[in-house]
Amino acid sequence: MTTVTKTILSQPSLNGSVPTDAVTFARDWHAQDADEALRVLDASREGLSEAEVARRRAESGPNELVERGLKSPWQILWEQATAVMILVLVGAAMIKAFVAIQKNEPREWIDAGAIMAIVVLNIALGVFQEYRAEKAMAALKRMSAPLVRVRRLAGDGQSRVFDVPSRELVPGDIVLFEAGNVVPADCRVLEAANLRAQEASLTGESLPSDKNSLVLGSASGGDVPLGDRANTLFMGTAISYGRGVAVVVETGMSTQLGRIAELIQGVEGEKTPLQRRIQGLGLMLALAVVLIVSLMFALGVAQGRAPLQMFLAGVAVAVAAIPEGLPAVMTITLALGAQRMLKRGALIRTLPAVETLGSVTTICTDKTGTLTENKMRVVVLDVAGHSTDISETCRRGHPMRDADEATEALPANEQTILLAMGALCNDALLQSHPEQPTEWATIGDPTEGAILVAAAHFALPKSRLEAAFPRVAEAPFSSERKRMTTLHRAADLTATPALQVLWAEENELVAFVKGSADGVLEHSERMLMDGAVLPLDEAARTRIRAANDALAQQGLRVLGVAYRAVFEFPDDVETLEDNLIFVGLLGMIDPPRPEVREAVEKCLLAGIRPVMITGDHPLTALEIARQLKIAPREGGEVLTGSDLSRLTTQELEAVVERVPVYARVSPEHKLRIVEALQKRGQVVAMTGDGVNDAPALRRANIGVAMGIAGTDVSKEAADMVLTDDNFATIVRAVEEGRTIYDNVRKFVKYIVTSNSAEVTVMFLTAAFGMPLPMTTLQILWMNLVTDGVPGLALGLEPTERGAMTRAPFAPGESLFSRGIGRHIVVIGLILALSCFGVGLWAYQKWGAAGPWGTMVFMTLTVSQLGHAMAVRSNRESLFATGLRGNPLLLWAVLTTLALQLGVVYLPPLQALFSTQALGASQLAICLAASTIVFWAVEIEKWLLRRADQNPSKAQPVAL
Repeated sequence: MTTVTKTILSQPSLNGSVPTDAVTFARDWHAQDADEALRVLDASREGLSEAEVARRRAESGPNELVERGLKSPWQILWEQATAVMILVLVGAAMIKAFVAIQKNEPREWIDAGAIMAIVVLNIALGVFQEYRAEKAMAALKRMSAPLVRVRRLAGDGQSRVFDVPSRELVPGDIVLFEAGNVVPADCRVLEAANLRAQEASLTGESLPSDKNSLVLGSASGGDVPLGDRANTLFMGTAISYGRGVAVVVETGMSTQLGRIAELIQGVEGEKTPLQRRIQGLGLMLALAVVLIVSLMFALGVAQGRAPLQMFLAGVAVAVAAIPEGLPAVMTITLALGAQRMLKRGALIRTLPAVETLGSVTTICTDKTGTLTENKMRVVVLDVAGHSTDISETCRRGHPMRDADEATEALPANEQTILLAMGALCNDALLQSHPEQPTEWATIGDPTEGAILVAAAHFALPKSRLEAAFPRVAEAPFSSERKRMTTLHRAADLTATPALQVLWAEENELVAFVKGSADGVLEHSERMLMDGAVLPLDEAARTRIRAANDALAQQGLRVLGVAYRAVFEFPDDVETLEDNLIFVGLLGMIDPPRPEVREAVEKCLLAGIRPVMITGDHPLTALEIARQLKIAPREGGEVLTGSDLSRLTTQELEAVVERVPVYARVSPEHKLRIVEALQKRGQVVAMTGDGVNDAPALRRANIGVAMGIAGTDVSKEAADMVLTDDNFATIVRAVEEGRTIYDNVRKFVKYIVTSNSAEVTVMFLTAAFGMPLPMTTLQILWMNLVTDGVPGLALGLEPTERGAMTRAPFAPGESLFSRGIGRHIVVIGLILALSCFGVGLWAYQKWGAAGPWGTMVFMTLTVSQLGHAMAVRSNRESLFATGLRGNPLLLWAVLTTLALQLGVVYLPPLQALFSTQALGASQLAICLAASTIVFWAVEIEKWLLRRADQNPSKAQPVAL
């Protein structure tokens, strides 16, 4: 049983007795009788006195959401500054500073400063992201109503109505509501007159909820979903219809909205897969640097070299091992990817979310407004003997000017009568859209608006119908009767000939009744069939009930329509709701967005499992899920919020990967589902637009909010916002995310292979008793020109073929998986041996004073450029992809080659970089040796393509 514990100070009783001590209680207010709720709150319908309000406010605090649990700036700064990769970069900067001091080289200070600038940038980005929770809290606060109309006892003891700030409400206050009001606190309804509340942002219900003052009895149990608590109003929702009086039962953080705020502040954001992988890479590099420097030092000392000399050699090797450009290239790559995503309708709020999309394995999506249009539509007209699907007709949006033109014909006259009666017994309005004058817009209840749109499609606009059959009286819809009745007289029977049959008995008036199918059928004695009024026998009743059940099983909302001839004006229109003549059924649904089905199919093809999590009815949710292929056409398990409350964490984890639909869920349930999926190793994207989605959006690996229909709370809690509210945009964003992550892997493969080869060459020369072939400045230059622009260009590679037909990367999968580790070892060794071989040959031929070091320098640099061109694709040959697919990379390679030749042949640069001009034959040897790596990678990709063509022989190490 869901309860909220709260301490309230009792007010003096009305007879003046001494107030009792503060009491602590846990109440399910929806299960309380209205008078019982007032008794527990020690309140009355006349309101509280000002003295009692002040006392209670001192006890319960202001009616506002409280921020708590935020990390201090120093704590956030410390966590960011002690990340492994940051420590590695700081170590690299210190090494460069040490070299600068030892050799008095200004260039080293510049490099050290550049690395520290990258460190500061990364820390600043991390600190900025930590304040997302604070922004979400600010958005929650903005949902509070500024002024509230309350009934309180004035100084003279009389009950009066006051407008007070919502933050001054206390438990026990009597609040008066009317259409358009925002609910300022959780309230128990005391009186309701056609009261409806729009709770879609909190409960996920697409339709306004009918509210009443009745108690939800013990048969319902205490565990009643929020969407079914018809006698409770919730903070942050809005009154869409009618009026009512309610007593405040919970304020501030004790409200349902406050509980969501607690969840948001208590949820810790998950590290993205790439963040975890880069952290692992940083740790590995840090350990590798320590190991290599130690080995170099020990080896040199064993060979009789000076310790200081070997330490400086170890520093040079450490500089070669650290990929200084990795954080900068990653940040720029993700930023450029975010810009591309924005052009495709996805606004990225945090850079790591760009790559997280590429690793998503499960998308938990809300239904209303995300998978569906959040707009009701009539799809079926069912009368005796005829059932017609009009979904395609109502899907088309005709201009208003065509409303008077009969664009469609109905097969049965009774169906025309059915639509006309539904449009007349209707309080909604149909008018031109304010922003698109050629389109229709409805004002009022979405269900009634859908009927007006359907009627207008069949040349039955409400304006013309009301002119011919004006309304003279009405009995508004009530949740107790579940019906609405309007009384009409005939001003022009020729306007709609089909309706003439209703006035066939020369009656003065006709009553139209619209409501729940079962309720209307129960009060009907006859039926309209083939233009005649016939007895409603048991066979006809059975057929109507079967049709109603069949439509409900399809997830449709069903309304029954009937009428009754009236010969004199009644004292009470409600008395006309007996002895009705049943006409037919209207079936309607909030339809799926047309593009979503294809988007879901692409998700399934990409190995991504969509899951629907909604506050809507289970049957409706399952039917929509089946239409979109989220759930199988036959079967498909649905868990409700009540089911989830009964499941333990372990039981939920056991079934969470096979359940496609969750209905009637609360914010806590959404959070539990996301956490259970994550514990099962899934990378979870959570989409949503309501306040109730915010905690799960925050907890998910990536939260995706709707930019148009979404609340501020959901947007602030999310990592990504869809600017077009289009589910298909998620699929495009996933494709972009996969492209970016593939490119990051290519860059890591390229840079780690290159750096490992540099380290291996340095180690081999030391092992063979040779001096180091390159100076620290040469190594820094080589890393700058080969890791920088070519590496960034690799991050801009277009999407590879098949990116959306392969399974996503597992959350725990290493950056070195799927062949990258093997590539680094094999290709890195080939690169190192080819360069060392050139150096060893030149060293033996010309000695230590010859150009052997410059030849190693040239061969290593040019080999890495060829390697960059070869790793553009994981499978396809460069000769198949062509050179024009990534012009930036081609430009970067040619520019780097020109710069490298300048370093070798221009005298000023020769002096700075300690290089020697190479002869034509020496340069030719270097260039020829540089192609070895390119051909080795091309052979590797050829072998992988052959393995793809022979699945039985394929190895699970594919790139």
